[in-house]
Amino acid sequence: MKPIFFFSLIVICLLASCDNKQRATQEINKEIPKDTIREIIIDLSHVYSDETIYWVTAQEFKLDTVFKGQTDKGFYYSANNFSSAEHGGTHIDAPIHFAENGMSVDEIPLEKLMGKAIKINVSAKALNNSDYQISIDDLKAWETKEKTTIPDGSIVLLQTEFAKYYPNKVKYLGTDERGELAIQKLHFPGLSEAAAKWLVENRNIHAIGIDTPSIDYGQSEYFKSHVVLLSQNIPAFENLTNLDKLPNSGFEIIALPMKIQGGSGAPLRIVAILNNSH
Repeated sequence: MKPIFFFSLIVICLLASCDNKQRATQEINKEIPKDTIREIIIDLSHVYSDETIYWVTAQEFKLDTVFKGQTDKGFYYSANNFSSAEHGGTHIDAPIHFAENGMSVDEIPLEKLMGKAIKINVSAKALNNSDYQISIDDLKAWETKEKTTIPDGSIVLLQTEFAKYYPNKVKYLGTDERGELAIQKLHFPGLSEAAAKWLVENRNIHAIGIDTPSIDYGQSEYFKSHVVLLSQNIPAFENLTNLDKLPNSGFEIIALPMKIQGGSGAPLRIVAILNNSH
């Protein structure tokens, strides 16, 4: 009789414990209303297609169909080959792109590509001036408005609103011509050399991104903002989109490029993660 008694006692205790845990969980759930905090993911990447915008001297995206359809074994199968320059569409500029001893794509620490981020909106100025260069005053104006300095370790995104022109090459790039002669016809906003230097010397950022074809403005000849930033192993994300859907702060970025060994750049899938309280 003793074994039966003890077995019954253990079962009763286990049931009581489970019931208490269930009640405790229910109480916690009552205290935290559903959908109080909802995570929203926003894609900041343009799709790759035959409309993808590349630098005027770069090889454009090409997708070749290897096979598409029913096989002789009775199942459906689809496969493609693609070719592309490193720098086109939504992509990353690795430091080695403009710094001899800089990191290549595969060497960039993930900590530089993921984490807290801010957005600086200069669209009111940039949309009226396709040669606009984002200034130190623009960066300081964000800090004044937000009542904080650009946080250490931030990913800084620059919104010009030029993404709304993509993939119209004339409006987005300034020209639909291609080749070396087309370079002088490029017109789009970018970050000034002075502002790039100010960020490097006065703030500690992990990466920077912009919704134009380049971190330097279209008429740049020496790509000085690239040199300043990439020489400090600060990668740049170019041809971003949907920055208008982001707040000025309080969100995180995940920016994962194709891991090309020795690559100076690579296609990039970048998303923002927002926590929306209701």
